[in-house]
Amino acid sequence: MRKKIASLTLAAVLLFGTLISSVSVIPAQAASDDVITIRVCNWEEYIDEGGWGDDELIDLESGDIFGENALYEDFEEWYYETYGQRVHVEYSCFGTNEELYNMLTLGDEFDLVCPSEYMIMKLMTEDKLVPYSDDFFDEENEYNYYIRNVSPFIRETFETNEIDGQYWNEYAACYMWGVLGFLYNPDVLSEEEVSTWNLLINEDYCRQITTKDNVRDSYFATLGAIKGDLFLSEEFLNDPDYHDRLAEEMNDTSEETVAEALAFLQLVKDNVYSFETDSGKSDMVTGKIFSNLQWSGDAVYAMDQAEEEDVYLAYSVPEECTNLWFDGWVMLKGDIDGNPEKQRACEAFVNFLSRPDNAVRNMYYIGYTSSIAGGTDGDQIFEYADWCYSAEDDEEEVADYDIGYFFGDEESGDYVLTVPEEQTYRQLFAQYPPKEVTDRSAVMRYFDGDANARINRMWINVRCYNIGKIKAAGWAAIVLAAVLMTAALIYFKSGKKKTKAIRRPPQPQ
Repeated sequence: MRKKIASLTLAAVLLFGTLISSVSVIPAQAASDDVITIRVCNWEEYIDEGGWGDDELIDLESGDIFGENALYEDFEEWYYETYGQRVHVEYSCFGTNEELYNMLTLGDEFDLVCPSEYMIMKLMTEDKLVPYSDDFFDEENEYNYYIRNVSPFIRETFETNEIDGQYWNEYAACYMWGVLGFLYNPDVLSEEEVSTWNLLINEDYCRQITTKDNVRDSYFATLGAIKGDLFLSEEFLNDPDYHDRLAEEMNDTSEETVAEALAFLQLVKDNVYSFETDSGKSDMVTGKIFSNLQWSGDAVYAMDQAEEEDVYLAYSVPEECTNLWFDGWVMLKGDIDGNPEKQRACEAFVNFLSRPDNAVRNMYYIGYTSSIAGGTDGDQIFEYADWCYSAEDDEEEVADYDIGYFFGDEESGDYVLTVPEEQTYRQLFAQYPPKEVTDRSAVMRYFDGDANARINRMWINVRCYNIGKIKAAGWAAIVLAAVLMTAALIYFKSGKKKTKAIRRPPQPQ
């Protein structure tokens, strides 16, 4: 069972874990009394704020982990001890990728931000990012915790995905990752029912399911449903170019496909309880709904919350495919451009968060899965997974759970957990989906130009009203109403022209 506190508050400050070292190495050339300020913007409730209770100590074989201070305080102290330079973090938050983009458009200035993969691609295409320095990728530097410890699975994904000829890893360092699926009540829904995206239009659960109120997640789930027969066919599954074909199909924005998606989403709209952004988690805990389209990290949080109310929820990833999503740190052009000291501080911030003990703190606090595997700096991440999920010695219903692909070792068996059988479809499954799930995953890319406009028009029709469903009589009523309103407006304006305004004299008091 997970041993984490589920209560979280709005992240107000940025943060970091204390580096304990017998000797602090301070390069003489870096010593300075000047304070470098870096402006960081991250998702709400997406970093450890410290203040843990005594009962929250994480006692691993490699050492205890405890969040006493906010991570940003620890980072500021660590940076001074390591580089002999004072640094100050100005930390703020955003709620959606679009909100962050609007903040940047309206003139808010940040040095380091953490958007999702498609927004990273958008910022790359708009030439708004500074690439990471060559020093950041030096694996011989003991303080480069990111490149030394990032999961080989994540590293390969970032090194092989590109947009406009630029690879992700040049501009982004992965922070958290996960998949898309269904949070559900296993006492009500069967595994078979939640194993397909068509659950969204299952009339047996009318008004008892929620979906996401954003076009990308809803469109992805829709493509999984309308292309499901193709994805599950033997020909498709056995294609040597399966992954490339899956990615191509799941990024299909042709007019025909968008029209088909609109028709499907109209059925979804008629069937679901609501389109939601954040309420789905609490609605699952209270039993208002039975299933919720959900990101894996929020599913972990909801399952933890539900357990406190003696409600046991589960997580499923449809068999057709799933969305592999990422949030990553990128540096914005501005003060960083041409300022190596500020860029080093921003890169150090990313590295500090990537130190395995700090990655554990973040996972414990927010429930999402860090991109860090531990690698060069030990097995603390795997130890933490074992600490959270391994079965007790006297448990009978147990199962082996292999997450070696994430740690870059699928052969030795060193990364196999023995867990309660329920964890193969609950928190562990959501936090570290097995390889067969990631194998059927695709990254949804950034859509620009006509494709973006087409999808947004489709979404407006779904969320507002689909004019394609208006029948002839409805159109006639709309035209008649428009004619009457126009006539009334003309009459009103012509009447005003014929009437002179009369100034009334002041009235006696």
